[in-house]
Amino acid sequence: MASSKPQRSYIYALLAGFALFSFRPLLADAQQQPSGFAVERLYQSAPGGGWFVMDDLDISGRLGGAVSLTSGYARNPLVITSSDGKQKLAVVSEEAFVDIGGAVTHDRFRGYVNFPMPLLVTGTSGTLGPYQFTAPSVSLGTNPDSVSDPRIGLDARLFGRSGSLLRLGAGAQLIIPSGSRADYVTDARYRAMFRFLAAGDAGAFTYAGQLGVHVRPLNDAPAPGSPNGSEFLYGISGGRRFAGPSGWSMIAGPEIFGETAFHSFFSGETGTEALLTGRLEHSGAGRNLRIKLGAGHALVQNFGAAQWRIVFGVELFGHK
Repeated sequence: MASSKPQRSYIYALLAGFALFSFRPLLADAQQQPSGFAVERLYQSAPGGGWFVMDDLDISGRLGGAVSLTSGYARNPLVITSSDGKQKLAVVSEEAFVDIGGAVTHDRFRGYVNFPMPLLVTGTSGTLGPYQFTAPSVSLGTNPDSVSDPRIGLDARLFGRSGSLLRLGAGAQLIIPSGSRADYVTDARYRAMFRFLAAGDAGAFTYAGQLGVHVRPLNDAPAPGSPNGSEFLYGISGGRRFAGPSGWSMIAGPEIFGETAFHSFFSGETGTEALLTGRLEHSGAGRNLRIKLGAGHALVQNFGAAQWRIVFGVELFGHK
């Protein structure tokens, strides 16, 4: 009889182990898996727009156009924080891209296309609360020649002229879904942007600004760090022009831009970044060249705003 006690304990242990093994899938299913989304928040201006995000609305002349190539690197564009604020997870810690664009202009109108191509998107997988985040793993080796969310846009200068103190305009973009949500390069949904634009020149000083709406059907609330539907866009830039020889000039100054979800207006789902930019350009009749460089960091690091980023761009532009 005494030997039956260890025997019963052994049987109970086996049953407990079997029960735990049986319930393991249910426990795993309790962890929710966010699907990923388009994490990039550097919503660039059209090819030939002058600034990286703002638009100088310098659209004039007869038939003309622009070709642009932009490349950039962002550090920690998506860091998720737990609800108690004690844990942080860099789901996307590095992001690099190349963007090729082309525009056609006539009088005060501009039509354009952009083809963003991710070069590197990596991060750290982990669990925060009930959410299991799987980091992307995108590189030239795994995703060569891939295009994510190409854009088609139309801008118009509605008031003012080239070089005037005040120019007003409007623009619209259609973003076509392309790529995988798991790579954090797309929402896998059509999106649109509508922007009211302002710009002007006062002697050596130049400025630009925007207010807009990002129509974003994706709403993954309450998953932390995820899009919460449509957004309000805002931004402003200003700089000083330094004249050089033979039609060359340099413009240096800051750009501040960001977005906030409409349902939470300037609360937790808001991200704001600042770039210190400089550009060297040759402008006038015929073909012109612009070389741009920007570096900056997040003023409010939420909602996909990068901890810091660097951007480089080259534009060929002109008109008859």
